[in-house]
Amino acid sequence: MSKPAKSYQEQLNILKSRGLVVADEPFALHCLEHHNYYRLSAYRFPFTVSGNPDQFKPGITFKQLWDLYCFDRTLRQLVLEACKRVEISVRSRWAYETGHQLDPLAYLESRNFRNPVLHARAITNLDDEMKRSREDFIIHHQTTLGMPWPPVWVAIEVASFGTISNLVSQLVSPHIRQTIASTYQLDEKTFCSLFHHLSVLRNTAAHHSRLWNRKFAVTFQLPRKKPAHLWVNFCNDPLHGAGKERKLYNSLVLLIHLMQVIEPATHWPQRLMRLMQTLTPALIKDMGFPSDWQQRPIWQALTATGGTP
Repeated sequence: MSKPAKSYQEQLNILKSRGLVVADEPFALHCLEHHNYYRLSAYRFPFTVSGNPDQFKPGITFKQLWDLYCFDRTLRQLVLEACKRVEISVRSRWAYETGHQLDPLAYLESRNFRNPVLHARAITNLDDEMKRSREDFIIHHQTTLGMPWPPVWVAIEVASFGTISNLVSQLVSPHIRQTIASTYQLDEKTFCSLFHHLSVLRNTAAHHSRLWNRKFAVTFQLPRKKPAHLWVNFCNDPLHGAGKERKLYNSLVLLIHLMQVIEPATHWPQRLMRLMQTLTPALIKDMGFPSDWQQRPIWQALTATGGTP
């Protein structure tokens, strides 16, 4: 039996019947009108009685629910911004090293990649991406220059994050992979696993999915030695709870590092720090943050350079 559709007022009444305090009903109704009930209700769990997600704790307000939703929305915007900058940087480095160390059309040759099946899939995706593209430079190379497959530095500009991740990680040459990874002060194995994870993270943020308290199925290898100074910042020991390595915290540490490498003058890390400081300890722990996160070097450095509101 399907559930009957509920009006906005009925949706609000359900929340109120479960103990949610609604001080400003017109505002709450406006939020429900422009944000799906089930999108908002996904943020209720830290505010409900243990073992009963349909009963709010005494005194919990709609504003608390809305504030957490707004926090996550801003977090998605920041994460998406950083992932895009990383993507553009890796596009550039991969195209440069492939074109110079191999050949401008080396990306088409399966012998240059470890898994022929994955390579064929990536090239099929890239072909579809070029066919959908209306970029003048693609049309110029294919029509004017008669090149159905343009050089790598052209083709890479229309490739998706997932396609790039596939091509980077599947390169046969460990030397090229390490040359690219060294740009970001990382080991090539760490870099390839991280880039795969970032493609998932980017897609999650781009599709407006929740980041706060999300547990990622695709993680990455934490860098122990390159760069050595990052290790102490990760949540990597049982003391801080099993499973936290699948939450967002470690990803944010790596994004701070990558952004500082790619754009040394960026204020993105400070903006992230200020946003994190708006969340209570009870809510921030759901993102995998260790209890002493603000005492760890990478965050202390941000506080010293403008992280505190």
